Amino acid sequence: MSQASHAEAAAPAEGEVLSKNFHVAHHFDSAVTQFDSGRMGIWIFLVTEILFFGGMFCAFAVFRAWYFDAFREAHHHLDKVMGGINTIVLICSSLTMALGVRSAQQSRRKATVTCLALTIAFACIFLIIKYFEYSHKFHDGLLPGKAFTAGGNPDQGIFFAVYFMMTGVHGTHVLVGIFLITWILLRARKGEFSARYYAPVEGVGLYWHLVDMIWIYLFPLLYLVG
Repeated sequence: MSQASHAEAAAPAEGEVLSKNFHVAHHFDSAVTQFDSGRMGIWIFLVTEILFFGGMFCAFAVFRAWYFDAFREAHHHLDKVMGGINTIVLICSSLTMALGVRSAQQSRRKATVTCLALTIAFACIFLIIKYFEYSHKFHDGLLPGKAFTAGGNPDQGIFFAVYFMMTGVHGTHVLVGIFLITWILLRARKGEFSARYYAPVEGVGLYWHLVDMIWIYLFPLLYLVG
């Protein structure tokens, strides 16, 4: 038997194992309906997330208009190099997440696990860099509101209040993403996903892409425009 024949014979065997861990809930008439409903639910959730962050972006725009000089002065205190590195890290994590979803759709378990592990690693690197960035600001007195003690225009504290709120909430979403990706990684190691069933991987992937996209807007808004 040729190598191609061996590969074709192995794929159904893996699919048979994976199908044992997949069932259609009683309130759905088919697996297709269940998958489409799950996907719609994820997209509705992502829309609420966009509205949530949209409110913070609006708050930034309003306060920037009210305290333009303070915002322009304050954003120079941000470390553009660290912010830029974090942007590259998250873009790489989006790539590995997309590859992980694609691998799950192709029933490639090892590739799925590897890509998900790399995504977690990139996410951890992002948080580590953010930790050092926060530590530097705490040391220099670049704190929100009246806690701002770095000198200059005291209204800069308003900028850092918005900065810590937006980046802190985003960082919390990154942390949640790490837990979610770890969850599907453990399931992927058990062989629960295949071309027949990959909805959780896709759903978490969509969430992670939104987290990455939000940072792509936060970086130029806070670090470059100010």
